Amino acid sequence: MTPDEIRVRILNIFRDRFEIESPQQDEDLRDVYEFDSIDAIDLLREIELMLGTKLTIEQKKAAMNIRTINQVVDYVSSLM
Repeated sequence: MTPDEIRVRILNIFRDRFEIESPQQDEDLRDVYEFDSIDAIDLLREIELMLGTKLTIEQKKAAMNIRTINQVVDYVSSLM
């Protein structure tokens, strides 16, 4: 999966799961959309479904400082 394909899938998750229509790539999701830790857990589950694999504790911990769409895309790319 290319970074552009990952970006499209992530944006679809944000639209469908979190009702965030068109977040800017570098907007702070926590500040702009009140994306909280529960949302982050839901996002990690969606990433697991997208990748078809369960994330390790270490992989989940690595996601704790993600704040933007660009960072989500980079994170998913690093898992592949």
